Amino acid sequence: MADVLADLRSDTVTRPTPAMRLAMAEAPVGDDVFDEDPTLHELQSYAASLFGHEAALFTPSGCMANQIALQLVVPRAGELLCDADAHVVTYEMGAAAAYGGISTRTWPFAGGALDVATVAGMIRPAGGYTVATSAIAVEQTHNRGGGTVIPLETLQALRTVCDDAGLLLHCDGARIWHAHVATGVPLATYGQLFDTLSVCLSKGLGAPVGSLVIASTARIAEARLIRKRLGGGMRQAGILAAGGLYALRHHIDRLADDHAKARHLAAALAPTGAADPARVETNLVMLDLRAAPLDAAQLTAAAAEQGVLVSPFGPRTVRLTTHLDLTDDAVSTAAAVLTKLLT
Repeated sequence: MADVLADLRSDTVTRPTPAMRLAMAEAPVGDDVFDEDPTLHELQSYAASLFGHEAALFTPSGCMANQIALQLVVPRAGELLCDADAHVVTYEMGAAAAYGGISTRTWPFAGGALDVATVAGMIRPAGGYTVATSAIAVEQTHNRGGGTVIPLETLQALRTVCDDAGLLLHCDGARIWHAHVATGVPLATYGQLFDTLSVCLSKGLGAPVGSLVIASTARIAEARLIRKRLGGGMRQAGILAAGGLYALRHHIDRLADDHAKARHLAAALAPTGAADPARVETNLVMLDLRAAPLDAAQLTAAAAEQGVLVSPFGPRTVRLTTHLDLTDDAVSTAAAVLTKLLT
């Protein structure tokens, strides 16, 4: 493979900045299994306050954060409703069933265009021999939906549905920072709509490791037990927490730069027919290759030979992701290489 000129596979490929590395090196630490790490305390308190919640818990991965949250809102043998392409049922290795004993049922994939009436019509009450619905999960922004944002009004309507039915509402908010920057909706406004949230520090924010579960004090106390049961108890994790804390304080607003790069990339590729700039809301660009000369596997391999890395997302779909480490020159190089391959 050629030297990498542009890595658009994911925003997880970012590396900590020099200032973030310094913050990590200098972080005060303690044993977090004993709940004695001061930097973790600071991160968790700060993150919870951003979303208007009482407490938060650091986890080593987004999958663990999601699965802890799902166990907080759905009892064993209870039902979770989510969309058919949601991360929690697509990319988490069946963990909801394997570890939480959770039954899932899905509505047809719609990305950010969630239809509240459809979801409401799926709710099953307790009684008889059906599995009662306990909670609903949504994804903000939606990964397989191309970084689309669920409108605030839709989420508010879904909150009302949950309240009327006595259900809990979880947000897989791995990229909720992007929704906040793209729409201007305050993080606390999003936070107050959900009983639990998972938020990622190691994607667009650029921290090397970590996610957070955000919820009430009582739920986070239970979450600590679930995290330990899953093998997620950590010792001097303040070194990791310091990277996340730096990211929250310095890297949220700059996500607008990633959005601008994504729009530029989509506009450059629009003449090929594979990209639609009007569909780019945040930092993800989905290439539709149904009319292209190469399928996803072929395009991925051919682009890699020229130093451009992309992610196949289906037989005829490829995802491009802009991020902290992607320069303007890298975007231009990627656009030139992909344009040549697609025409």
